[in-house]
Amino acid sequence: MKQAVFYLFILMLCVINPSYSQDREFAGYVSSASPEATNVGVEILEKGGNAYDAAIAVSLALGASEPAGSGVFGQTVMLVQPKDGEPFVIHGTTLSPANIPDTVTRDQLVGGRTASTIPSNLKVLSFTHKNYGSGNFSWEELVNPTVELYRNGFVVGPFRYRAFSHYGMGLKEQKEAAEIFLKPDGSAYQIGEIFRQPKMADTLSRIARLGADEFYKGDIAKKIAADMAENGGWITYEDLATFPDPKIVPALKSTYRGYDVISLPPPFGGWIMLQILNILETSSPTAINSDNAQRKIALLNAMRLGHGTRAHDPVPSFYDYDDDISIKLSKEEAARMYEQYKKQAGGETTHFSVVDGEGNAIAITQSIDNYFGGLTVHPELGFLYNNYMQSFRLKDDGSPYVLKENEMPLSSMTGTIVKKDGEPVMVLGSPASARIISAVAQVASYWIDVDKDVKKAVDAYRVHVVPEDRAYIEGPNISNDLLKGIAEYGYSIRRPAYGVSDSQYDPYFGGVHALAKEGGHWTGAADPRRDGLAKAAWKK
Repeated sequence: MKQAVFYLFILMLCVINPSYSQDREFAGYVSSASPEATNVGVEILEKGGNAYDAAIAVSLALGASEPAGSGVFGQTVMLVQPKDGEPFVIHGTTLSPANIPDTVTRDQLVGGRTASTIPSNLKVLSFTHKNYGSGNFSWEELVNPTVELYRNGFVVGPFRYRAFSHYGMGLKEQKEAAEIFLKPDGSAYQIGEIFRQPKMADTLSRIARLGADEFYKGDIAKKIAADMAENGGWITYEDLATFPDPKIVPALKSTYRGYDVISLPPPFGGWIMLQILNILETSSPTAINSDNAQRKIALLNAMRLGHGTRAHDPVPSFYDYDDDISIKLSKEEAARMYEQYKKQAGGETTHFSVVDGEGNAIAITQSIDNYFGGLTVHPELGFLYNNYMQSFRLKDDGSPYVLKENEMPLSSMTGTIVKKDGEPVMVLGSPASARIISAVAQVASYWIDVDKDVKKAVDAYRVHVVPEDRAYIEGPNISNDLLKGIAEYGYSIRRPAYGVSDSQYDPYFGGVHALAKEGGHWTGAADPRRDGLAKAAWKK
């Protein structure tokens, strides 16, 4: 009888958590913003690929299946915790063109060809394949699933429908863009309809055969330069041909309540997220252990300080920042900021996370900046130009954000990996401009402080604050306790415009795609604010 009960217990474990199965070997886990991209990554892992192989395939597939958020003319940054050794960043920033007119208007930096920085996406993916791939897949084998996705299309889901219907209408200003992203009658693709991009299928098929150099030095590069020259854009063939491979740089490191937290360096937003966690730890060590009004006020206060630092006291350089970052991420600085605060108080992006069975963990964030970037496509090749030039400031205020040639644009990308006792236990990141930083901080804090359930952490309602003291609150209700706290700390309350949401979950607050090790096994969560999917891979 006891033996029968024991075997029944083992069988239940296998049903509840397939990791216990004796006949399946864990190959990895993927959480991304589209089911199509997740499935592409899972297939690569199941066929013997590593996390780097899967990251390349998922990156490209997201460009096809979540076209408002990323693509080949955007930027891709990878935070890597390899199975052995120190964490590092594959620093895939874009760069401003080498020749910018003396007189530039804000409108030129927001939309059209002049708004685009030199893209890094394919450089990063090719570099990753050559230096970190498993060797089991050729470049063409990793690219071709996305060629087919562009050609065959995907079924439009609720979030992607809202992106098409709300932000895609701006594409009507360019005939070629409207022909690709809108239906012949000018309306948006509806939920359940199939969206295809045959021009991009042909473009990416050529890149699959000839390699990423075709995009930067071949006929495709010449066609990009010609389109720019004919339509007033600033990117030249020389900009593309001399665009460098990504640098490998150290990840930023900090601690939070007994965990090691690593994230992205400047010009990205990781240092602000780490500072927010430091302030939480210093100011509210016990106030954040329940998902209640007290926790939300503590989060808002920490975010107010962190986002304020970025706006008014940024790191002085995107290149030489070690000493300044060391001060800004110290526990002493967090305590000083909070004590001073108490006295005073009296884009569209995509993120995906991948782990493999070997022990590699990667947090990948990529973007064309705004929804649908600069709202302009290459007429023949079919891809959207990014609009990262809008990140620069026209007025020289002494910050590193000032417009200059061959400079990195400011970015809020905050890919993050949490470790315990030297082992990765959480991989996460988000889209949503400055809300990326807020979303990552509060999801990581929830998992560490409130409940080690990654789905609950991702699903929890979020808050956000801007330096001007506007507090944004998600969810159907605002409790009296939360209203009292908002009034006490001088916030003006805001609810985001629910333009791309048909529920109380709003994409304004991000789209966190996270993996976490719970009970000794990896599990994942896809943000309900998007159309994503988290899925495990098993060796075939």
